Amino acid sequence: MAQYVSPEEAVSVIKSGDRVYVHGMAAAPQLLTHAMVARAGELKNVEVMHLHTEGPAPYAEPEVKDSFFTNNLFVGANVRKAVDEGRADYIPMFLSEIPNAFKRGILPLDVAMVSVTPPDAHGYCSLGVSVDASLSAVQHAKVVIAQVNENMPRIHGDGFIHVSRFTHMCEGHLPLPEHAPGQPDAIEAKIGQLVASIIDDGATLQMGIGAIPNAVLASLSDHKELGIHTEMFSDGVVDLFNKGVITNEHKTKHAGKIVSGFVSGSKKLYNFVNDNPRVYLLSIGYVNDTHVIRQLPKMTAINSAVEIDLTGQVCADSIGTRFYSGVGGQMDFVRGASLSPGGKPIFALPSRTAKGVSRITPVLKVGAGVVTTRAHVHYVVTEYGVADLYGKNLRQRATALINIAHPDDREELERAAFERFKR
Repeated sequence: MAQYVSPEEAVSVIKSGDRVYVHGMAAAPQLLTHAMVARAGELKNVEVMHLHTEGPAPYAEPEVKDSFFTNNLFVGANVRKAVDEGRADYIPMFLSEIPNAFKRGILPLDVAMVSVTPPDAHGYCSLGVSVDASLSAVQHAKVVIAQVNENMPRIHGDGFIHVSRFTHMCEGHLPLPEHAPGQPDAIEAKIGQLVASIIDDGATLQMGIGAIPNAVLASLSDHKELGIHTEMFSDGVVDLFNKGVITNEHKTKHAGKIVSGFVSGSKKLYNFVNDNPRVYLLSIGYVNDTHVIRQLPKMTAINSAVEIDLTGQVCADSIGTRFYSGVGGQMDFVRGASLSPGGKPIFALPSRTAKGVSRITPVLKVGAGVVTTRAHVHYVVTEYGVADLYGKNLRQRATALINIAHPDDREELERAAFERFKR
């Protein structure tokens, strides 16, 4: 059994040239990452790999670029500048495929650094708020270092790890980063209402974090018997569960359970998931498996986009050539929902950016990547309405999308559509 040591001694096992996985989301083990970076003078070419992480990313700072290189599976705000400036890079990969990439040695891991609950009476710790791909990282890394945090919720599901798996353990009782949900503005509230209008009673939902998912959830109070199977969820799910709107009773898999890969939100959310038998956090290789998703009745996937062109192509991970986030699990759920009995894949976004630029465009920006193809897109929702693109030809799609664009952008879009489709 691993013994408790200082963070500095725990990271002493990291060697130059190692690939180090860092636990993601609100579970990023800050004491361990800072202790690792403190060794910059003696380490070279350490590759740091992770999904989105909350809090600082000291290994991505310019002054340690000769010691650490970050290879991101998702480009979060704390590493975006490093990617822009070439100190970090991005691996495009569906979220569902990452656990298997660790297992098969496509992305072999030397070290995994995780944040866990204190061990229970049987010696098991919980990975807490982030099971997702971190479970596979712990299972397949050569060395596993654990920061034990009494503030980490103990969550049911796949994320229990016996202390015998850890090479070193250190104590680090830090508060978890929080995302307090804000009030949606008028545009976001309208989008939430329109999305809610096409969600059926008894549906199973997937949604992310942010103003629009929160607005959708806030508009579902009159719905009945909803279920949750999603890669992540936040505070809005708690409110609907407490109101009896979310019951999970119609799910064909894990009936009665909220299923997710990770959670991120406020203290209210962390208290809700702690030791709650109605919440399961499972491996993202299972949660995001299209074969699993398609078996859930009325699976409704709600995702966003940076921009959508007039044929329905969706860019969601970059702004032109600048990488902004990642492919994540969007395609996993869009495809799964489209194959589900009564399922609905939905894209929800404001008609314009904060700078007044149309997000429905004649063509995607130069360098923009297609995360979801035009053939996969069904519903697109802005504050101006709902466009159903499924089964529509290119001109019909363009017309439907123009009708939900900002009124001041429609004439230019019509002109572009005519030039492209000749009618």
